[in-house]
Amino acid sequence: MNALKLAWALACSMVMLAASGVAQTPAFPDRSIRLVVAFPPGGATDVIARVLAQGLTTELGQNVLVENKGGASGMIGSEMVAKSPPDGYTLLFAPSSHATLKELYPTLSFDPLRDFTPIATVARTPYILVVHPGLEVRTVADLLAMARAKPGSVAYASTGMGTAQHLAGEVLRRTSDTDILHVPYKGSGAVRADLLAGRVQMMFDNVAVMLPYVQRGEMRGLAVTSPKRSALVPDLPTLRELNLAAAEIEGWFIVLGPAGVPDAVVQRLNAAINKVLAAPATAERLAVLGAEPLAGPPQDVTTLVTADRERWGKVIREGNIKPE
Repeated sequence: MNALKLAWALACSMVMLAASGVAQTPAFPDRSIRLVVAFPPGGATDVIARVLAQGLTTELGQNVLVENKGGASGMIGSEMVAKSPPDGYTLLFAPSSHATLKELYPTLSFDPLRDFTPIATVARTPYILVVHPGLEVRTVADLLAMARAKPGSVAYASTGMGTAQHLAGEVLRRTSDTDILHVPYKGSGAVRADLLAGRVQMMFDNVAVMLPYVQRGEMRGLAVTSPKRSALVPDLPTLRELNLAAAEIEGWFIVLGPAGVPDAVVQRLNAAINKVLAAPATAERLAVLGAEPLAGPPQDVTTLVTADRERWGKVIREGNIKPE
């Protein structure tokens, strides 16, 4: 009998200890969170990440710190996050180029989908097609007519092979059956300097980035690449309106964690991000950057990455596009 009482007491003690351990498990988050941007400071990815981080710091009650890990087209920072502990304290703020990394770099050490946990979609940004003002064109139709009349005379710039600027131009070339040339650069500064000087004639880029140049008359806007018109340049038509919907492209931004982040942590982060995105102040700050909030469940991340990977992967393969 004493043995039975002892066994019962031990069993009760184990249950109480287990319950005590659960009760003492700290709620997430209980310390600072790193939001890794796999690109240098100052670009659209970095700036939008900082808008989100500021809102999340307030919402989560812990510091959310942006950490720039630039290099190798975003691969260095992305790989670092993929190999981090899946506890929700190291996250990746990724742009749309994340979707095509594996298509451009087949030997990539990680998979942009399989090796990450989807957390949340954040924002999307349209691109604008601009030309040098010295080019005697006022519309996209004028531009394509010039390219057809003088094959090889019109060149478009991008910040690298396989970037959104490159892919938009490649699809426009195919869709319109024109001979326009691609001139890749290694940095945005050199691109804009040559575009301003007229050494290249056209470019696709973020609306907010190009707007000051358009307003000063240093570049001429012809169209936006989003399905609907941009509030920043409402007078410009969309490519869809011009029967060039195949060349539509939007940049987007998402938050990912390493593979294996617990679902409870994912849901906590997703709810916090959606709440930040719902705040009018966030929408106002994103609007200045030419972006709009893109709230949704974690599953939307997978849908977005998969769709762009399939769409642009096909363009990359058919065009035999390879990184420099």
